[in-house]
Amino acid sequence: GLLNEAHIAWRTALADAAGTTPERVAVQCVHQHNAPFACLDSETRVAKQADLPHVIELDFFRTCLDRGRKAVAEGFTKSRQITHVARGQAKVDRVAGNRRVQRDARQNVLAMRGSSCKNAELQALPEGLIDPWLKTVTFFHRETPIAACHYYATHPMSYYGDGRISSDFVGLARKQRQKETPDCHRLYFTGCAGNVAAGKYNDGSKPMRAVLAKRIHTAMVESEKAMKPETLGEVAWSHEAVRLPSLKSPTPQEMLARIANPNGKVADRIIAAYRLAMHERSTPIVVSALAINDIAMLHLPAECFVEYQLAAQKLAPKTFVATAAYGDGGPWYIPTAEEYPHGGYEVGVAFCAPETENLLTKATTALLGKK
Repeated sequence: GLLNEAHIAWRTALADAAGTTPERVAVQCVHQHNAPFACLDSETRVAKQADLPHVIELDFFRTCLDRGRKAVAEGFTKSRQITHVARGQAKVDRVAGNRRVQRDARQNVLAMRGSSCKNAELQALPEGLIDPWLKTVTFFHRETPIAACHYYATHPMSYYGDGRISSDFVGLARKQRQKETPDCHRLYFTGCAGNVAAGKYNDGSKPMRAVLAKRIHTAMVESEKAMKPETLGEVAWSHEAVRLPSLKSPTPQEMLARIANPNGKVADRIIAAYRLAMHERSTPIVVSALAINDIAMLHLPAECFVEYQLAAQKLAPKTFVATAAYGDGGPWYIPTAEEYPHGGYEVGVAFCAPETENLLTKATTALLGKK
């Protein structure tokens, strides 16, 4: 993840290299968990505690920014004219399931069905609310496909926590599709998957990674079969700046105490640093959309619940809306306002207040309205 000033640093670096402004750059994370959550503000806090590990290695972070600038600059020397665009979608078979399906009579969440699950009772529960469609937007130079963007809403992990960086099953699917079409660059975006993961169909065993990858790959291929390239007509980039309100509890003093508590769990102390960084943030979060013909490529922050993605599609029913979440990760999880009273893990690590839904919905409406 890229949080707060770390996310802004990436957009600024790429914008400088491209000769544009940061508001016209979207940086979305895929969110596989065997990788860091980069937050410069949190690193400053954590570094003051001698017994805590670093949140991010600053030298490595700066090196990555330099590589990003260089890649953009070199890209301009190999640019291709885009003349056509096409879109398609296909249902994904047995990958995503809602994480918050086990509830009591008052709809309070009892247990989470995560990215992997060995609990037969939880696996037997229905899929719950998901977006079953994998969407693809492909750019062409005349008849030649140049780049394809794939979108699907699920946490993209089969197993993790072993210390190795991995692109996991969505990365395997993308790489296979890239191998099949070497001249068409493939990008994968994770949609609004804050409450969606593969646990209904994934027991966390290593063989399941390849199985899930094949299911994603199949949907990628199917989504492109009926594509009909259309000449580029209207092309527009729009953005909205949103200030998201923090929760009133815990207070900044309580968060500082948690960070400094040598007897606290390391994860809890570092999460407090992430939470405090969002609480003290002064710059707004930028959401954006690229509109091309009847297509809108929407860029949202953090771990939005899938409801945000489905709502965006309803806001523009005549538009092919492809949503990428996991942009600026400062807010961590972004539940809907309705879900806050029902608890569960995701609500417990939401850094912003329930009013966030209304603010994000207004911004999304403005972006899709400009379409």
